[in-house]
Amino acid sequence: MNTAIKDLQPTTMYEFYSRSVGFIASAIMLALAHQQNIWSFHYTELIIVALAYPLLALFISNKIPARLEHLRRPVLVSIDASLVGILMAYMEFAVIPCLLFAIMINTSAIILGRFNVWLAGFMSMALGAYIGTLIFGLHITPQAPLIIDICVAIGVAIYLAVAGYFSGKQTTLLEKLHIDIQQQEQKHKHLANQVSKYISPQILESILSGKQDVRLQTQRKKLVVFFSDIKGFTALSEQIESEVLTDLLNNYLTEMTNIAIKYGGTIDKYIGDSIMVFFGDPKTQGAKKDTLACVAMAIEMRKHMKVLRQKWRAQGVKSPLEIRMGINTGYCTVGNFGTESRMDYTIIGKEVNMASRLESAADSNEILLSYESYALIQDKIICREKGRISAKGFSRPVPVYQVVDFRHNLAAKTTFVEHELPGFSMYMDTNRINNYDRERIAKALELAASKIKDQNKMQG
Repeated sequence: MNTAIKDLQPTTMYEFYSRSVGFIASAIMLALAHQQNIWSFHYTELIIVALAYPLLALFISNKIPARLEHLRRPVLVSIDASLVGILMAYMEFAVIPCLLFAIMINTSAIILGRFNVWLAGFMSMALGAYIGTLIFGLHITPQAPLIIDICVAIGVAIYLAVAGYFSGKQTTLLEKLHIDIQQQEQKHKHLANQVSKYISPQILESILSGKQDVRLQTQRKKLVVFFSDIKGFTALSEQIESEVLTDLLNNYLTEMTNIAIKYGGTIDKYIGDSIMVFFGDPKTQGAKKDTLACVAMAIEMRKHMKVLRQKWRAQGVKSPLEIRMGINTGYCTVGNFGTESRMDYTIIGKEVNMASRLESAADSNEILLSYESYALIQDKIICREKGRISAKGFSRPVPVYQVVDFRHNLAAKTTFVEHELPGFSMYMDTNRINNYDRERIAKALELAASKIKDQNKMQG
């Protein structure tokens, strides 16, 4: 693609060839006019200018610095137009030659594709005509000799052919560049998709958008830190085959990650069955909303774990796997840690350690909050005070709070029923049941109740 871009640049040699054709035609016309004894005064000077100007324009083009490249072509087109205007005055404004030269200048301006360039060229041509009348006087001869008309027509035709050839070549290169860009975009999308499997989507987005530099740097931010793990997972790993365990773990991590992304969490890392997520970087809604989003995520994870247990039980996993979670809010150091050749975007600090300790202290299906997190969401979330715990690395016991649910959920009529006993498991969320399935579910429950009653009679 780099070659296509280089070729696409308006080369000075292309312009030199086109400009040379136009002004050589002008020189030939001046020589013929002298031979026909018309417009004979100053013809030598004008021929010299016509032949020398393309070389001078090429020299100027090569000397213009890169930062002014966007001005080079419009300026040269304006100079071309000014010289043509002077030539028109010299030709005493003969209609056909003037019209043909005007077409040539308009073509140059149109090739650039900008109205302001065309307007500047037109005004420059008018200015040149005015300067020409000051030099040569105002004389009007509507009709030039046929030989002059033919000479100018041939010259302009050759110019248009050369300009058309180069424009066509540029168009072909532009089409090739467009195809190359599309291919590069597809390649970059594929690579970004692959990289996103190793980097949190939010971090990847901030890097690709240029909002974040990939270099060793950190900053202090108020973040919400979340830890979770599966209670009983270690014991399970000793009971089932590694392939089954791997599928179960990947399924669990996939489901929980989708929930974290849904609420705007940044996945920090996976450590076995443990998940570390934080809120507030690279985007933040403020500490209160970030904490509320994190707690909402944890509540949904806890509910979704019931669905996963049903699925795993159907696959033969009998161990009652439970999730436990810890959440803390506070100032952490966040950024790239490591070396220039290998970095890890993560967070560190005592607030991170506190979230980890809360997760370790939580019971099955329990979400524990620090006081800092509780204070921010107590108006939206029902919590129970659980006293204080002694946390490793902290000199004093810290107060903790157990998340119950959203206040509006407890105030409203509950929509789900859950019971798990040996030989019996049920999880029902009436909001998620389709209308056409309700009767089937009711019949299944009636059948189950009937079987239990029959068994009770037999045992009685």
